[in-house]
Order: sequence, then C-alpha cells, then structure tokens
Amino acid sequence: MAQTTPNHTQKVSGWAAHDSSGKITPYIFTRRENGINDVTIRILYCGICHTDLHQARNDWGITMYPIVPGHEITGVITKVGSNVKRFKEGDRVGVGCLAASCLECEFCINSQENYCDQMQFSYNGIFWDGSITYGGYSKMLVADHRYVVHIPGNLPMDAAAPLLCAGITIFSPMKENNMVASPGKKMGIVGLGGLGHVAVKFGKAFGHHVTVISTSPSKEKEAKLHLGADNFILSTSAEQMQEARKTLDFIIDTVSGNHSLGPILELLKVNGTLALVGAPDKPYEIPSFPLLFGKRTVKGSVIGGMTDTQEMMDVCGKQNITCDIELITPDQINEAMERLAKNDVRYRFVIDIATDSSNKL
Repeated sequence: MAQTTPNHTQKVSGWAAHDSSGKITPYIFTRRENGINDVTIRILYCGICHTDLHQARNDWGITMYPIVPGHEITGVITKVGSNVKRFKEGDRVGVGCLAASCLECEFCINSQENYCDQMQFSYNGIFWDGSITYGGYSKMLVADHRYVVHIPGNLPMDAAAPLLCAGITIFSPMKENNMVASPGKKMGIVGLGGLGHVAVKFGKAFGHHVTVISTSPSKEKEAKLHLGADNFILSTSAEQMQEARKTLDFIIDTVSGNHSLGPILELLKVNGTLALVGAPDKPYEIPSFPLLFGKRTVKGSVIGGMTDTQEMMDVCGKQNITCDIELITPDQINEAMERLAKNDVRYRFVIDIATDSSNKL
C-alpha cells in the first residue's frame, strides 16, 4: 500500500481531510498516467454523500489520511486508452463508488462487482497497483473504463451526480424485487432524505402507489406536494401505523439512525419485502413474529453493479429523473459538511468543481 506508485506523475488539485477533525483543505497530489484500459476525466461536479462525512472524520476507524472524498462524480473524458471502445474524448460520463474489483469471480462475471471480495472504492481504497484511491473532490480523475458510465445528454451534470450513489442505491433493490418493470405495487419509503427523495421519484416513475414513512410531520407536505407521494405515515403515530398494517408490498428503508424494524414490518402485506439500504451504527433488532406470521422477507443491499448503474442512468434519462440538489463551490465544502451532519440539506449537496473560485478554500 502506498499513496502513489512510480506511474503517478500527473499533478492534480483537489481537496482533502488530513485528520479526524474532518476539515477539508486544498491538497495537491498525483494521479497515475492514463493506461490502456483507462479514461481521463475532467471533473465538473461531485456530490457530497454522508459517507464522505464519516470517512473524513474517521467515524468508522478505516480512514487512510490524507483522504480525498467523493464518489458521485460527473465530467467529460479528455483521454482514452487504446483498449477502450465504449468511450471517446468529449463523452459525458460518471464515476460512482467502484474503482476496482477482481474481474474474475462469479459476482464480477455477472456484473455484481459491488459484491466482489476484492472490490475497492473510488476513494480510501487500494487500487490494483497498490496505491490509495483518491475521489472526486478534485479537478481530474483517471478511471478504469469498466467502472465508468455514460450520462444521458438530457440530464444536467450537476443534478445527475448524486444518482451515481444515491440513485443506484435505490434502483438496485427495486430491480432485484421486481419494482422497476412491474407497475401497480404499493411501495413504502422510510425516511425522506438524499436516498428517500430519489426513491419517491423512482417509485412514481415506475407506476407505483408511494407512501412515505417518517418521524417528521413537516415532511408530509414536501413528500406529497413537491415529490408527488400518494400517502404519508407519521411513524410516531400509533393510530396511523395501525391503520396502515398489511397495506404495502415493498418497503425500502433509507434511515441510517437507529430505529425499530418491528413496526415497519407490520406495514407489509403477507409475502412483503423490506429492503435495508441505511447503515445504523448499532445492529438491527428484528422481532420474529412479524416475519413468521407474515411470511415477510428482510434484505440488505449496497449500491449496485456496473450494468445496473448504466441501466439506472439510462432510465433516468428516459424518465428525466434527477436529484434535488444544493449547488456549492469548493470553498463551501466545510460548511456543507456541518449542515449535512445536522441533516440540513434538500436533498444533496453537489460541488461545482469547475467553478473559477475553486482554488479558494
């Protein structure tokens, strides 16, 4: 493991955290030369995921400093390796969470690279050459073309960026559970944040009756009037939860805070499925009776493979689905991180990497 290897000769301007304070400051580092399987990307935008905050502050105890976060990256290709056939200079592209995988296991062969035991992330990972990966809080990226997707021409590059994490995180379990091509289901969404608001958009676009489940009464107006949800359940209301028992076919739980799954499971019909995409700090407590007497299933899901990611992007292009974002400049990253820690964002911060003020932090 090394920060760089001898072929890292391209000097890049970026922004990094250097210790557990998580403070992001300007950082000059090097990236590898464009190889035969690589594309070089001029980064235009990068979303801020809650993972960035955790990693910058070493909340999970795995951060390798200095860390350049960012795995919701959109930009334009400036160079293409000789083995690359799917991309050309000038293409609008995106890079999400994945930087590398073994390419040989059953999961890689079936385009489930996100479940490969040797999968490495776009930042704070170890690339094939042994170097530490640096993410999208930077001006330029060199990526293996197998982990790059096309961005449809009708989608704005800033609002499309969070789809590379938030979008695929929602799309993958929906596809896995036949919620993409089979309209007319009753779908529940726990939490209305960066993931939840995308789930509402997908649910409606795919023809489902969508119910948002939240502890915040203030989210009802936003869910229904702005995002188009059909129903809203205040999960702290025993009466509303009781009325909604056994009404939903599928629920996707986006909440990362600790919460009980028992009441949520009771909302599912017999044979219903609860998909978990949040990551609470403490283990879930799953009561047995709602599972046994409802023949219900609880499943987990993490991001998605590259085929699904491209499919998700294409679907978003056809349905004109993007994320609701707050666009910031790099000098506002630390302020955005503080607001993100308080869940004060509607619904995703996106950094305008190409802005002229990007050298001021």
